[in-house]
Amino acid sequence: MKHRLSFLAAGLCLALGATHASAQTRVTYKSAKTGSSYYQMGVEIAEAVKTASEGKIIVTIEESQGSVQNVAESATRGGNYVFTTPPALVGNAQAASGPFKDKANPKFNNIRALFPIPSLTMHFVVREDSGVKAFSDLAGKNLLIGKGSFGASEGAKYLELFGLKDKVSLSNAELNNAVAALKNKQIDGFVTAGSYPAPNVIEAAAGSSVTLLSLSEEQIKATSRTRLVIPAGTYSGQKTDVVTTSLPVVAYATTDMSDDTAYALTKAFWSQRDRMAASAPWWKGVNGDMLANIEGKIHPGALRYYTEAKMAVGDQQR
Repeated sequence: MKHRLSFLAAGLCLALGATHASAQTRVTYKSAKTGSSYYQMGVEIAEAVKTASEGKIIVTIEESQGSVQNVAESATRGGNYVFTTPPALVGNAQAASGPFKDKANPKFNNIRALFPIPSLTMHFVVREDSGVKAFSDLAGKNLLIGKGSFGASEGAKYLELFGLKDKVSLSNAELNNAVAALKNKQIDGFVTAGSYPAPNVIEAAAGSSVTLLSLSEEQIKATSRTRLVIPAGTYSGQKTDVVTTSLPVVAYATTDMSDDTAYALTKAFWSQRDRMAASAPWWKGVNGDMLANIEGKIHPGALRYYTEAKMAVGDQQR
């Protein structure tokens, strides 16, 4: 009899364990390379979702080689696959253009947005003693823009757009050398793109007097990028707002994800945004206005949350 009771107890424990496991939703979140700010954001989102859902939703972070890979894998991954990318790349995939030319897949049309995350923000940082106050002052100066990154390609594009292509000397060095080179006066400034406040800009501003260049409204229009304001006081010594450009980044899923899961993820993100911002300042720049940057459709589950929260969503996003 004792043995029978023991077996029954063991069976009950197994059943309870199975019930607990089945009640847990597992989500894969694919963002960026390990060590990058966007990978760290994924870790923060995973912790926020676990807290908000009381452990009912577990998010596993997966390293990525970039946004193109993230979008491409959406056609083959399971329903609870979440990935980050600039909205324009989703449009490319759905139109079989850009990096997705000759790679058409009808499943790309099932991609749906969940919520915005910090944008890639352009920073033009110069030494205060360089005398540079505006882009026109960069003529004859030495600038480091890095290699192979979004910031490097954007920096080169802006120099050409603003008539500075052959007037600025570009330093042949990696971006991770920028702060040291600036402090040693080997360069007059550097260009970097990342969520603000950017760690390398924080380091540069803390160690010496720097100026962040603002773009005029005409210059912003010429770049075809999204206008963004870095508030005064974001960096040491920054006394005024800095007007610059950005590339929006959004967390996406597909229609394979259930409406309930998409709703829970979206609600968890926004309910924990302030808490995340308290420990990681880059979340302070994320707000409901950024929903306007989403191109294409928003997941029905996320739409349910935005309706409840009375957050504005465009008709074309429904």
